[in-house]
Amino acid sequence: MLENKKVRHVLGISGGKDSAALAIYMKDHYPDLDIEYYTADTGKELDETYQLIRNLEAYLGKEIIKLKAFDDSVETPFDHKMKTLGGFLPNTLNRWCTKSLKLDVFEDFVGDDPVISYVGIRGDEHREGYISNKSTIQSIYPFRENIWSSDLVTKILDNKKINDRLVWAEENISSDKLFRFLEVLGRPIGELLTKDAKLEQLINLGISDYNRLALHVAKIEGYPIGNMKEDFPLVENTDVLVLKDIFLLLENSGVGIPAYYKEIEFEVDGEIATYNRSRSGCFFCFFQQKIEWVWLLEQHPNLFAQAMEYERGDFSWSQDESLEELSRPERVLQIKREYIKRQKRLQNLNKPKSSKLMDILMDAPEEEIGCASCFI
Repeated sequence: MLENKKVRHVLGISGGKDSAALAIYMKDHYPDLDIEYYTADTGKELDETYQLIRNLEAYLGKEIIKLKAFDDSVETPFDHKMKTLGGFLPNTLNRWCTKSLKLDVFEDFVGDDPVISYVGIRGDEHREGYISNKSTIQSIYPFRENIWSSDLVTKILDNKKINDRLVWAEENISSDKLFRFLEVLGRPIGELLTKDAKLEQLINLGISDYNRLALHVAKIEGYPIGNMKEDFPLVENTDVLVLKDIFLLLENSGVGIPAYYKEIEFEVDGEIATYNRSRSGCFFCFFQQKIEWVWLLEQHPNLFAQAMEYERGDFSWSQDESLEELSRPERVLQIKREYIKRQKRLQNLNKPKSSKLMDILMDAPEEEIGCASCFI
């Protein structure tokens, strides 16, 4: 039975900056948590991703478990799955790569054990990420002010449970805060009060008190955290980490920023600009920008050639054109020119353009796009 099983703490490493920084953060701040670090390998990651994994293992002092779909196959997980689908390749509408090669192997890895999964979504992001449909898996977001998942927040603020929440507050909130706490908890969500507004009011009354309420609800609702025999240390967490904090963690730890983020100069019409890859994931990921495909072409021509081999008449990785078309010198030049123009527009709309990688990524809307399991 679930209540007799030990809770497992797991943290997935995608190869991106945020999950790497979260692993460092958890080791530094919560060393007593026995966290299992894992990564799901598609067989099509960039070499820089594998180097990041090695760097992290050295810092963490423990192995990062390598999960691999179809591990009895002689082919890479991606190629094996693609062939079982008759050569059908993934796209933005059918992301079988994420489901089959990342999510399914993770759920097989944890089985039916009660699991707390730590996710590296930052405090300056407005997204939830992957939430498993399995009731035995609970997501926690240590970088955010609200560390709890949206499904649990809905239960905490359920209008039908207001009386139960008021009883808990009377028994657990200090007298100097109690009146205001009861006032906020007692107001039902409706036309005059949104869920987000009520949540914000509760958090503003004290993050520790809110976390203790959330923990109470999680336990009575049967979340995995209720199986913990020891106290959950993140209840007292008040940290909120944003992008600049992520870079500081990576740099100060010595793990380093993933090498594919490194800016590389190029020149067009006498103008100098820089490009880099903005995210982790497979080298042929269909979420890449045009300029990132040019980066791959010029910095990893062998991988670009491999990506081209997957294309066929009715499919191309890059929207509206094949990689063969994209790789033509005149098209490469056009993409670079368009990229430079776009950067100038952003510079004029916002602020003087910083040359720091952190600032470039903060200004990049595409950083918010993609599959959380691959890019966080």
